[in-house]
Amino acid sequence: MSTQPGRIEKDSMGEMRVPAGAYWGAQTQRAVENFPISGYRLGRPFIRALGLIKRSAAQVNAALGLLDPALAEKIQAAAAEVIDGKLDSHFVVDVFQTGSGTSTNMNANEVIANRANELAGSAIGSNQPIHPNDHVNLGQSSNDVIPTAIHVSATEAIHRDLVPALSRLATELNAKADQFDAVLKIGRTHLQDATPIRLGQEFSGYAAQALLSLDRARRAVAALRELPIGGTAVGTGINTHPEFGRRMSAALSEATGLDFAEAANHFEAQAAKDAVCEASGLLRTIAVSLTKIASDIRMLGSGPRCGIGEIRIPPTQPGSSIMPGKVNPVMSEMLIQVAAQVTGNDTAIALGCRDGHYELNVMMPMMAHNLLESIRLLCNGVRVFTDRCVKGIEAAPERCRAMIEQSLAMCTSLAPLIGYDRAAAIAKEAYRTGKTVRQVALEQGVLDDAKLNEALDPLSMTKPRP
Repeated sequence: MSTQPGRIEKDSMGEMRVPAGAYWGAQTQRAVENFPISGYRLGRPFIRALGLIKRSAAQVNAALGLLDPALAEKIQAAAAEVIDGKLDSHFVVDVFQTGSGTSTNMNANEVIANRANELAGSAIGSNQPIHPNDHVNLGQSSNDVIPTAIHVSATEAIHRDLVPALSRLATELNAKADQFDAVLKIGRTHLQDATPIRLGQEFSGYAAQALLSLDRARRAVAALRELPIGGTAVGTGINTHPEFGRRMSAALSEATGLDFAEAANHFEAQAAKDAVCEASGLLRTIAVSLTKIASDIRMLGSGPRCGIGEIRIPPTQPGSSIMPGKVNPVMSEMLIQVAAQVTGNDTAIALGCRDGHYELNVMMPMMAHNLLESIRLLCNGVRVFTDRCVKGIEAAPERCRAMIEQSLAMCTSLAPLIGYDRAAAIAKEAYRTGKTVRQVALEQGVLDDAKLNEALDPLSMTKPRP
């Protein structure tokens, strides 16, 4: 940014000094000075969505005969630079601002107007021939632009980044399920020994969780399909063309390759943020599912000698500053922390969604930031966890076999043959003496050797019986 003295601009409240070379104007500068709160900005996906909306609006308004085609061309050219990220440094308003996001909408209007005027050969700050409100914001209100930008940016991010990341995780977990299908191990319920299971079966459960998470991500896209654009201030569509909302949804669909539609009811779309709440809730469920997967993998690989140790996770970095050779399950820990943050983001979004009094929600910038942050964290966390942990997991079949024979839950398959009470007595005796269930059963002669070996075959316990 230039260090030269700033220029003086005016808005409806009077004069403001704006930094020289800044594409933003007086209203944005007021917001910069009014909201020095967090240093957080509505990032690249959201800015891109604003650019898409403003470019589409210029295109639609020109087609409707409401905007001079020459002005529309310059607005679209400037908006294209916003879409491409060339003007990101000029989007300077803090996340914690006016609850409608008006300051951010005006930031976009002023940046695009000033850049468009520059392209037209006019001075920055002149508002000639293109005005930020009269032309860039034509047919729009912050109250429908900002929620539309939330829907467009989140939908693009989920579709482009999160869906592929979850798909790859599911693929890798399915591959591990196939690879480990012959590895017998002990099952666990309540953190206690249970009947045998195949390691591949266990991993097939994780793969199914990943596939269901993928489905939930796609459902989040569906929840955000309807766009509020066209409702303007309170949902009535004042100061815009009756066809504006429908044409905008079609233009944004074409620009993104995604299937958007005009809101069925603009009053619901602007007064409530239920779609955002639903999408965030689905992300939270994905986070919960990922926590289960990451936590189980962390515990199954614990040890490596004094823990469970049924799998070996890839070593990625030294685990201790004091204990040489220690390697920690850092990828699981990373993903669990990501999931915790996503859960916290969802709580904030849910609280924000409740603050929709009458015709407008006034917590939208915070909700936009948290929703997009959840998508970003989940995408990066899943991608790294897949590449640096799941792909390199190995089974420890010897350890798995040794633990099966020691389990008291082996007596479960005896119950249909000798009765629950007698099988329970064998388990208690095995626990008291430190012997295996097989040893106690042989000593007590409850079954002949052939039937006992058949009953205590761990592989048969992992398959349904008639």
